[in-house]
Amino acid sequence: MNVLVTGGAGFVGSHVVDRLVGAGHSVVVVDDLSAGRRENVNAAAILRVCDIRTPELRRVMDDVRPQAVVHLAAQAAVPRSVTEPQFDASVNILGTINLLEAAQAVGVARLVYVSTGGAAYGDTPVLPTPEDHPARAISPYGVSKVTAERYLECWTSLTSMTGVTLRLANVYGPRQQPEGEAGVVAIFTQRLLRGERCRVYGDGEQTRDYVYVTDVAEAAEAALTGTAAGVVNIATARETSVNRLHQALCAVLGVSREPEYFPARPGDVLRSVLDNTRARAVLGWTPRTALEQGLARTVDSMRR
Repeated sequence: MNVLVTGGAGFVGSHVVDRLVGAGHSVVVVDDLSAGRRENVNAAAILRVCDIRTPELRRVMDDVRPQAVVHLAAQAAVPRSVTEPQFDASVNILGTINLLEAAQAVGVARLVYVSTGGAAYGDTPVLPTPEDHPARAISPYGVSKVTAERYLECWTSLTSMTGVTLRLANVYGPRQQPEGEAGVVAIFTQRLLRGERCRVYGDGEQTRDYVYVTDVAEAAEAALTGTAAGVVNIATARETSVNRLHQALCAVLGVSREPEYFPARPGDVLRSVLDNTRARAVLGWTPRTALEQGLARTVDSMRR
């Protein structure tokens, strides 16, 4: 297919592009390069530098005429969403609406929306959390991503477009950037490689479901070429604490160093692990990469 990937120069998006190119699809990347990097873009894909909130997106759509879209472009930092909620909403909600309108205008048949798992469900006693659990986002980021999901659901009911939402667990792997507050695996790895202590916010017993990035890319391709609809969790269904993650990275690197502890940050979920039963059923997808194996690959990539 002729596929347009928003955010395709970013961490997760570039791996999705690699997967689609490898499967024989023709891929155009739309990215404003605010977080993505040109060097991440597969040489077989075409990069169009564009902010998804602007009229330029419609012009790109008119030029490309994609059959399908994978939408990953987003403001993805929880702390920034707390301090700049209007900016967060402008990218994640208004940008998505602009994309949906442009996609409808050129007759896009299918749209895969890449959303968030832990930030969408919030703190819940139901663990692993299934897709039919109520979304109880506790950060503006979670609220904006879930709102965009609802817009996609509305669009598919009003038009001939089909769509599916992938709620990702915590993705990690090569190309994840250690700058800012997102990407704890990349941040910890960089600090440990520099001989520095890692910063842990809270007591370190907060948990996440860490899923390797190439496994996520495989799920995105399955969602694009399949017929699944609604919300699908992409996760390992395994819960790992921040303290345990730190210990595992120290073991991979062969170092012994205690982290520094700081006060918990507002908007952070305490426990997050997602049920992946539906992904196995409707996408035929299962995570292939164990945490220790994925961490070793990530460390090797960052060393290089």
